[in-house]
Amino acid sequence: MTDTGAVGVRDTAVGNAGAGKRLPLLDVLRGAAILGTLMTNVWIFAAPGAERGVLEGGFKSSLADGTVGGAAEGVFRMLADGKFLSLLTVLFGVGLAVQFASAQRRGTPWPGPYTWRALFLFAEGTVHFVLVFAWDVLMGYAVTALLVAWSLNRSERFRSFLMWGLGALHLAVMLLGTWALVADDSPAPGVDPRSVALYAEGGYPDQVLFRLQNAVALRMEPVLTFGLLVFLFLLGVRLFRAGAFGDDARGRSLRARLLRWGVGVGLPLTLAAGFGGSDYFLIERYVAAPVLALGLIGLAGALLDRVRGNAWPVTGLSAVGRCALSCYVLQNVLCMFLFYGFGLGLAARWADHGPWWVMGVWAGTGALLMGLSVLWLRRFAQGPLESVQRKLLRGR
Repeated sequence: MTDTGAVGVRDTAVGNAGAGKRLPLLDVLRGAAILGTLMTNVWIFAAPGAERGVLEGGFKSSLADGTVGGAAEGVFRMLADGKFLSLLTVLFGVGLAVQFASAQRRGTPWPGPYTWRALFLFAEGTVHFVLVFAWDVLMGYAVTALLVAWSLNRSERFRSFLMWGLGALHLAVMLLGTWALVADDSPAPGVDPRSVALYAEGGYPDQVLFRLQNAVALRMEPVLTFGLLVFLFLLGVRLFRAGAFGDDARGRSLRARLLRWGVGVGLPLTLAAGFGGSDYFLIERYVAAPVLALGLIGLAGALLDRVRGNAWPVTGLSAVGRCALSCYVLQNVLCMFLFYGFGLGLAARWADHGPWWVMGVWAGTGALLMGLSVLWLRRFAQGPLESVQRKLLRGR
């Protein structure tokens, strides 16, 4: 049993449905999560100051903008921000549950070889962080995976304590942070012109140096949200073991409940936080988004039940899901060359052309990744980076 090393695993085991049976829904969800994270990240690449501008308050939604383009950008970003990242995190927990079940069937010690996978993932994330994208998620996933993998050998009671305890701590931190933002009436800082110049005019080595020099600040998100990561990992384990991804009556029933509760609670909370303004950013991204992500699982399951398995969207998303690590890295590499000054420099050249072209870049990149993944899998069993990882870790 192998994983992508970054954002999922091969889904050749199925919880209650029995070992060895493939779960098409997991591939589709994983593919949607990969392309969905780009729905958020593409605005970072396009924003003034890009990665550095996020630290200076330059990554804000335009939901309350009076223009049609601003409103469209705000809705686009609000529907994506944090939701697909939360979905990706849940799926990583599912992957851990799959591999744990596989290790039990084979009699392999646990976490055993998985420790090497997690360490390798951390190394992959470090390279990706330094060379490609400052807001990489792989390093945080690797650290969380080590803790959750260890917990799978403990009692269900211990895991429940860990899950709900850290979940409650995370919620308290987000509420406290939101209170501080609302109480702070000082004007928001602007983006430093040097940050804009770094990505509009600076060279690639300058950007790598910035990431290295500001590594602590740029790695604070997974630290501040560690409780949420653990909660969602363990939630993924629970959903998998409950049969929520199975192609049977039980799976459909559980997904229907996820759809009702996830959308029924998550969507109103997301809208309220979105219209509340930037002071409620923490609630929108780190509280409402995980709830709505559960609704996305139910929605994807309901749609997959009504769409032919060989339909292009299903085929394309499934292929991206099976090449998850490769697609995650490639989409960020493509955006780096499209948006930054050492490449085509679209972020600076088209800064005054409204948000529509950014959405177009996302759609075009997504279509390209689906097409490339489908073609690749016609000849190979795994994505290119997945194959490299498997070969390097085969001895372990």
